[in-house]
Amino acid sequence: MLYELTIQVRVTEFAKGQDWYTTLLKREPDFIPHDGFAEWELLPGCWLQVAKGIPSVNSGPLRLGVLDIEKERNRIQEELGVKRFELHSREEVPVKWGTFTDPWGNQLGFFEYKNEEEKKAKFRIALRSLQ
Repeated sequence: MLYELTIQVRVTEFAKGQDWYTTLLKREPDFIPHDGFAEWELLPGCWLQVAKGIPSVNSGPLRLGVLDIEKERNRIQEELGVKRFELHSREEVPVKWGTFTDPWGNQLGFFEYKNEEEKKAKFRIALRSLQ
């Protein structure tokens, strides 16, 4: 039985990496167990770890669900200097999505449900899990 999830990205400049991910996630890390390592609990039991090290080649993308992908794309382009972030959509896929990279080459992205009712339902489930 699976009950939790962690995913790790590595950055060569840890202080800059922690700052970058703090801006991306709009909050400080939840846990810093030692130098060169920080963790954010994105949802209950789902952790993003940022560690000092060599980034994995061709890993990811790790895509995060958002309510307004255009707004988030504009924010990270302005606040983090993300250059390439194209949005994609296909009729048969219920979400629109986009991928970008952090300054260390880790692939990240966002996705947004196209159907407003489905988006609201997913958001309500996430909110309940945080209570």
